[in-house]
Amino acid sequence: MNIKEAKQEILHTVAAYLAKDETGEYKIPAIRQRPILLIGPPGIGKTQIMEQIAAECKIGLVAYTITHHTRQSAVGLPFIKEKIFDGKTCSVTEYTMSEIISSVYQKMEETGCREGILFIDEINCVSETLAPTMLQFLQCKTFGNQAVPKGWIIVAAGNPPEYNKSVREFDMVTLDRVRSIEVEAEYSVWKSYARENGVHGALLSYLELRQKNFYRIEADVDGMQYVTARGWEDFSGLLKAYEELKLPVTEEIVYEYLHHKDVAEDVAAYIDLYRKYQDDYGIEDILHGKVKSAVYARIYDAAFDERLSVVNLLTDGILGYMQKAYQEKYITDAYFAFLKSYRSEMEKAENLLELYEERLRFLEEEFAENEKTALWNRQLLRLLKEGKPLNGGTAEEVFEQAKKGFVCQRERLEEAESAAGSALEYAFDFMEQAFENGEEMVVFVTELTVNKVSAAFLAENMCERYTTYNQQLLIGSRKREILSELNR
Repeated sequence: MNIKEAKQEILHTVAAYLAKDETGEYKIPAIRQRPILLIGPPGIGKTQIMEQIAAECKIGLVAYTITHHTRQSAVGLPFIKEKIFDGKTCSVTEYTMSEIISSVYQKMEETGCREGILFIDEINCVSETLAPTMLQFLQCKTFGNQAVPKGWIIVAAGNPPEYNKSVREFDMVTLDRVRSIEVEAEYSVWKSYARENGVHGALLSYLELRQKNFYRIEADVDGMQYVTARGWEDFSGLLKAYEELKLPVTEEIVYEYLHHKDVAEDVAAYIDLYRKYQDDYGIEDILHGKVKSAVYARIYDAAFDERLSVVNLLTDGILGYMQKAYQEKYITDAYFAFLKSYRSEMEKAENLLELYEERLRFLEEEFAENEKTALWNRQLLRLLKEGKPLNGGTAEEVFEQAKKGFVCQRERLEEAESAAGSALEYAFDFMEQAFENGEEMVVFVTELTVNKVSAAFLAENMCERYTTYNQQLLIGSRKREILSELNR
């Protein structure tokens, strides 16, 4: 199965394992809760889905890469303790608590979550001295003489032997005590994730044309050559930073992330070509309705690869405008929620200015736990601090002062939505003139449909041509494929 299907199966397992009866006991006793063993190639997101699952289920997560551990840190350190047997005092060896088990208890204390996932990565790549400990862990759910606490589900991950020379085969006794899930790399699934997480448009455009290069692991005379999903995502971050700094991206730099010489060479060449298309076609001019006649002449004669690259550049440009509108809407909605909360407490407050600052501190603490929207949250906090009432007065007067910043923020939102709407209309003007109802229009409308940001924008900002083309073009098998992708 692919990584999305694996995530869904683990979500179902968490729900089943943590379900309780009327007495508060787990319906499936801990002894029957088989650990989950994920086996799949490196870099496809096994660790990442654990973080997503824990967040969605609102449970704790303790994650370890076991190859970073020694037997002592996994099992605990030995110490001598005296015990009495048959009236005789004997010195016996006991062990301190395993670092891994203690981390579970520490997580419970920090978060208050009594249930969670203990995730052990690279479990089949451990050293010879640690291998028996891992088998004991999977079979008995213990590290040394300490058991994993009740309510904590064990998920382990490993690589197939063809990807790692250090892999150790599990015996039948161990496999008979786990739920083994085999995961494969699948581009269509990763693409959906990549869109939501802002992977660079040039890389997504390249992979649309060269999907076979998404995940490659090959051995030749020069050693192992490989390209993984993790490599594309990490390289995307560097590529964006280099573009902002106007630094060159060479084949050698690409190879540092995509360790396959042919792929690295091809990607480096495509990035240069992608940038050239952006300049040659004047993508920003197209989105402002300023298209030169020479642009149409060139696109009519262009090969499919070039035409598709232009469509992707156009989509990236529109998504930039929509992302700005999406961001302003997030800030506006959060600003409104803050003012609503502030207003509801004003009647009970003795000092209205202190109440504002108190609500602001509360919001800062809440935002500290959400890294995904950290930049937007910082911008909101800056606006709230700038809009803080400075003078006293009646509740109505103070609230009017606090509301001034919100009025300005609403204007920013309206400007961003207007700019995005105009860019979309100009983009459709170009697409109709350049491609009419061809495959390129299907690609364009599809990307607008499945992208989280554009879908949210279009749900609140009507675009008649998008609706029309969506109904006309995305029919039959094409529409079924898109709906299937959206439902994953």
